[in-house]
Amino acid sequence: MLRLTELRLPLDHPPEALRQAICERLGIAAQALEGFTVFKRGHDARRRSAIWLVYTLDCTVQDEEGVLARYRSAHPGNTHVQPAPDMAWHAPITNGAALAATEGYKRPVVIGAGPCGFMAALMLARMGLRPLLLERGKVVRERTVDTFALWRRSVLTPESNVQFGEGGAGTFSDGKLYSQVRDPRFLGRKVLEEFVKAGAPEDILYLAHPHIGTFRLVSMVEHIRKEVEQAGGEYRFGARVDELLLNPATRRVEGVRLADGAVIEADHVVLAVGHSARDTFAMLQKQGVSMQAKPFSMGVRIEHPQSVIDLAQFGPSAGNEHLGAAEYRLVHHAANGRGVYSFCMCPGGTVVAATSEEGQVVTNGMSQYSRAERNANSGIVVELRPGEDYSDDPLAGIAYQRHWERQAFLAGGGEYRAPAQRVGDFLAGRPSTALGDVVPSYKPGVTPADLSTCLPDFVVEALREALPRFERKLRGFTMDDAVMTGVETRTSSPIRVPRGEDGQSLNTPGLYPAGEGAGYAGGILSAAMDGIRMAEAVAREMAGLPPAVG
Repeated sequence: MLRLTELRLPLDHPPEALRQAICERLGIAAQALEGFTVFKRGHDARRRSAIWLVYTLDCTVQDEEGVLARYRSAHPGNTHVQPAPDMAWHAPITNGAALAATEGYKRPVVIGAGPCGFMAALMLARMGLRPLLLERGKVVRERTVDTFALWRRSVLTPESNVQFGEGGAGTFSDGKLYSQVRDPRFLGRKVLEEFVKAGAPEDILYLAHPHIGTFRLVSMVEHIRKEVEQAGGEYRFGARVDELLLNPATRRVEGVRLADGAVIEADHVVLAVGHSARDTFAMLQKQGVSMQAKPFSMGVRIEHPQSVIDLAQFGPSAGNEHLGAAEYRLVHHAANGRGVYSFCMCPGGTVVAATSEEGQVVTNGMSQYSRAERNANSGIVVELRPGEDYSDDPLAGIAYQRHWERQAFLAGGGEYRAPAQRVGDFLAGRPSTALGDVVPSYKPGVTPADLSTCLPDFVVEALREALPRFERKLRGFTMDDAVMTGVETRTSSPIRVPRGEDGQSLNTPGLYPAGEGAGYAGGILSAAMDGIRMAEAVAREMAGLPPAVG
């Protein structure tokens, strides 16, 4: 099979044009092309008057070696035609069931049922190792009810919300499934294939910026749970881990203690908690687990009519079915030395309440698969630095988040309403007393306010400089009535739990820090990929094989 890259066709090309373009690229007759699949499809909209679709394709042809040799001879140094790589995932052990049947066997434990945790559990179960997955929150359907209670009635359930419960924080998000992490083993493709098996739309396999949306994520994580259980794994909900049981001499993990006092023996524990498991991080520090402060970012959610973003990005092609709702990615380096950038941009979505603690306001973005809501929203955030903006104690970033989340709660007037400000007022340095034509989507509701009271001064300064620069790239970005809602604080984990090449904590053997909470991922796809890596690391260690984490 051959892989063709950078095959460009006009936006509205007829279906047969793709086959013709493949044959022209390879210099073969139509009958020599036996078949092809679209591996990836993106678009090039740098010229709004002439938008192109850009394809990567896997093709089966007659006399593959001859075709490739002729192409290379005719195009020396060109790499747009290559043998398709092997993207299969190979389990590190195949005798897991026999290992699990031995006397004294202790199941590996996975803490957290987000993408990292459920993918780790799925891979361990497939290898026959019968993992036990512990989730402090509820099953995804019950969690959805609790989450809607906050959005509709201002009732927060601290153990069941946007941050905690089956599926992780990504369940109530745009469901983006792309990442910029290096992926030489195509683990990202493995994740996408597993998601499709679990009910995700097949287009996530080839779209350059795939997404699922909340409702499809809900059914998908249910399907994965059933497969884990059918393969011998087990889920336990309402099972918050409050203590690691450590060997006093070696610090080797020997098990965990739950909030209800139950003790579970385990020699291998995958720590796959999310970035909001603040009490878990405090427990780890108390028990002496090696941790580091890590940079994160803070800012606001900004909302525009989706039609404004579509027109700015696609011009006369706005609304084309191949393009969908327009996205954007913006970056500015402010004069005060801070990076300002868009984060978790949600086309055709809503801004949601994402706090997990009482008396605080946190925002996030969410959308459904259709991305059909009226507004586009995105985080616009500013980088923070441990040791400069707060101390380099591992938990100092959490305290910093809490402070500004509390200020946002107060500025919103309570009941988990969020402070909101028109962009025009924010740039002019005056509080908003009313909002305009752009209707904010945040629930339980917003209060017109002055966002400078719930953000650090240097963040406000950087945002006021960046927004007009973004206008130059995206016309309409600083429209007066665009709405900024605060605060966006949970962009990533403020801590990292360092691990070695074998995946284990540097000073706590048997503990495998993983995913977003431990500082090794930044979204659904990268977290799920890390879950696969840690499942491999656990399996290799259990089987006595050398480490191969990568």
